[in-house]
Amino acid sequence: MTGTDKPGLAIGLRILSGVLFAGMLVCVKAVSADVPLGEIVFYRSAFALIPLVVFLWIRREFPGGLATKRPVAHLLRASFGALAMFASFAAIARLNVAEATLIAQLSPILMALAAVVFLSERLTRWRVGGLALGFAGVVILVWPELGGRAPDAARLAGFAIGLLGAALTAFALIMVRSLNRTESPGAIAFYFALASMIGGLLTLPWGWITPDIWTLTLLIGAGLFGGFAHIAMTLAFRYAEASRIAPFEYVALLWPVLADLLIFNVALSTSFLFALPLVLGGAALAAAEKGPRTRKA
Repeated sequence: MTGTDKPGLAIGLRILSGVLFAGMLVCVKAVSADVPLGEIVFYRSAFALIPLVVFLWIRREFPGGLATKRPVAHLLRASFGALAMFASFAAIARLNVAEATLIAQLSPILMALAAVVFLSERLTRWRVGGLALGFAGVVILVWPELGGRAPDAARLAGFAIGLLGAALTAFALIMVRSLNRTESPGAIAFYFALASMIGGLLTLPWGWITPDIWTLTLLIGAGLFGGFAHIAMTLAFRYAEASRIAPFEYVALLWPVLADLLIFNVALSTSFLFALPLVLGGAALAAAEKGPRTRKA
């Protein structure tokens, strides 16, 4: 336990970050039918920089804390993260918010496996079991689309893009683990948001729209929700160890479910209800191997 150990505050911040992330996803989903993907990514990233820069300035990490000796590593992390954002927003446009969020839960499982290849970590039965459970859940989620006489091409594309987004997020998380050894969390978050903003801006020649007031409000809201969510997440890990707040990672899925039910009037499918415990169980199993390995060392 450290002098800043405040588990109650950390748990509250983690739950708050889940609510804020859900708010971001609701804004993205609400505009996805009318606003080009790159434009959504630009607004989400540009307006996320505002609370992030203020937060770093308050902590006296701006601009001095942005100095780095590992620009290539930041470029790789930011690139993977930006591509993951494009993929996840494209998936949300084609799927229910809860379905897209559930598929994103595969990223910790994929990260555990990627660490075996890129960080020379051991391949354990926990990681293999987590992967098996997670993908069993995805198969159950997708099966109704495959078994129908007229498969919904948009939804199938959404599932495929969601899986791609989870994989890209896993690679981004691998880079974050590497960068955390020498770089500040603020610098990592700043360069990710900046790269995503630039990536979105590069799509301008392919056509953006001029949003009306309501659409603009949602686009700005997506950025502010995303920025404040990241700050809340960062502070949560500052006030408690990751293992203490890990169980509350899964509470965050409650908010997208409520968004589908209460905002978008979408009922939960039977396949989602069966897939939910499998995917979350797989993520929990992949994370559980850290405990035994740590005691063994």
